[in-house]
Amino acid sequence: TGWTGPSGIQGKPEQRMRGCVLNPSGTTCDCGRYRKVVGQLDINIGRLQNALKFIKNGILKVQETAERYYLLVTESRAFEEALVSCRLRGGALAMPKTRDANRLLADYVSGSGLTAVFIGLQARSEEYVFADSSPLGGFAAWGPGQGPPSGTNNSSCVELLNTGSWGPAACHLTMFYICEFPKTRRRVGAAG
Repeated sequence: TGWTGPSGIQGKPEQRMRGCVLNPSGTTCDCGRYRKVVGQLDINIGRLQNALKFIKNGILKVQETAERYYLLVTESRAFEEALVSCRLRGGALAMPKTRDANRLLADYVSGSGLTAVFIGLQARSEEYVFADSSPLGGFAAWGPGQGPPSGTNNSSCVELLNTGSWGPAACHLTMFYICEFPKTRRRVGAAG
């Protein structure tokens, strides 16, 4: 080993230099490299978000509101099978509980070239309830001159027509259906 050389100039601890912290030993961090990595991650996240939008709107043709996504499933199923299929996908059979939601779904059906689909409304104990077991509330869209069909039983389901009207449908029939999925909300203070 050779002779020990003279000590270098001591830097001030925790000094900032071009956005980087000089640590107490006087060495600098490689902040530029980290900024570049973070910048590339931001670009990649943007690309993934655009790809997801394309899949959602271009391929799956998903419709959405502020609270929900809707997916028209073009697999003919009986009502109970449609309920299970939507649950397995992480959602529920669509429940148009407002005029706006009903109009959106009717336009979705019409734009797909269909005439009718199952929605999550069924007769139980002579009253209609939604797929989430909530009762038919203030909004209903029964066809012209109709209310809920009388003499309902547990085999009375509901179809949404492309006109926006609801009509009775036998639950054992097979038809396409619409699933709905709640939008997840970020928690306050969540990173991102």
